[in-house]
Amino acid sequence: MDKIKRFIECLIPVTACNLKCSYCYVIQRHNRKGRMAELKYSPEQIGKALHRERWGGICYFSICGSGETTLQKGLEDIVYQILLQGHYVNITTNGTVTGRIRAILDRAAPFAERLHFAFSFHYLELKQRKLVDTFFDNIEMVRQAGASFMVQFNLCDEYIPYLEEMKELCVRRTGAMPQVAATRKEGEGLKKIELLTSCGEEEYRRLGEEFDSPLFDFTMKNFNVKRREFCYAGDWTAILDLSTGIMRRCYSSYLYQDIFKDPEEKIRFLAMGNCCGSPFCMNSSHFMSLGVIPSLQTPSYAELRDRPEAGWYTPGMRSFLSSKLGESSDEYGPARKRISNLVGIADGMIRNAYGIYKKIRHR
Repeated sequence: MDKIKRFIECLIPVTACNLKCSYCYVIQRHNRKGRMAELKYSPEQIGKALHRERWGGICYFSICGSGETTLQKGLEDIVYQILLQGHYVNITTNGTVTGRIRAILDRAAPFAERLHFAFSFHYLELKQRKLVDTFFDNIEMVRQAGASFMVQFNLCDEYIPYLEEMKELCVRRTGAMPQVAATRKEGEGLKKIELLTSCGEEEYRRLGEEFDSPLFDFTMKNFNVKRREFCYAGDWTAILDLSTGIMRRCYSSYLYQDIFKDPEEKIRFLAMGNCCGSPFCMNSSHFMSLGVIPSLQTPSYAELRDRPEAGWYTPGMRSFLSSKLGESSDEYGPARKRISNLVGIADGMIRNAYGIYKKIRHR
């Protein structure tokens, strides 16, 4: 069975969306521009740059837009090219753009076993726009195509009166309750990271726990917990802008490389080490569940997302996303750990200098 070598969080900076959810981080940051991403490289060039030999094995590419991912023109061709290299692909979507979802499934039909959709259940917007049936019909279309999926919703105050309704509907249409994502306050000027709720944290936890969601439990366990262990983000994982080819080691890293320009150029993989610049792992349910910090014991990516009783994942997808990054890679020795941390210190100095520059610029 396939084992994961690397996990790549992929952004397509499309800011257009057919929904308008109040808790959306793009809306909170006032960055909803309604634009498609301009792709610097063709899907074929992207595919060449992602060939398995260059990456050392089979990787998991998780694609998400700054708006609705599936509104991006040509997405089906990008997904196809990544799958063609033997990798696995996730697409995060609001589940309403039927034509694009169908186009992706049709194009990727030979590789459906390696395709995963993360359906965001924006219930109130779906109700208002009469798209509830469309949402669940598209989930069923994905299931029938032989791909895997999950359903999750962002827990926030406006959903509280509808939680039982959402639970019942999801069970009836998909066989299980949705997973729950914790929702953060976003935007400039925040002094600390907080949950987007007027409830106390204890009440917020209680509401989420009603869904028996491993995803919610894990996210809340790691919320605002600073990680100081040696982290292999930057080697075993990375952040990639699909519109430019710019790859960074992690969200807090300012070192980058254009990996699409020359598909034969060696990628400069190097772990963040003990130099994480984030207050906590901002996407712990992806990175930490896949084992980016091998000294921590965590549930697998699949355990946090699949509902086995409802068969959301195919057997092949469940096996792949139950593997850990460390199964396919060796941990660093003392000398390489020192190098990682020295580079991490330099990276932090760049980050701090840029932060000072931004403050001066906005005075």
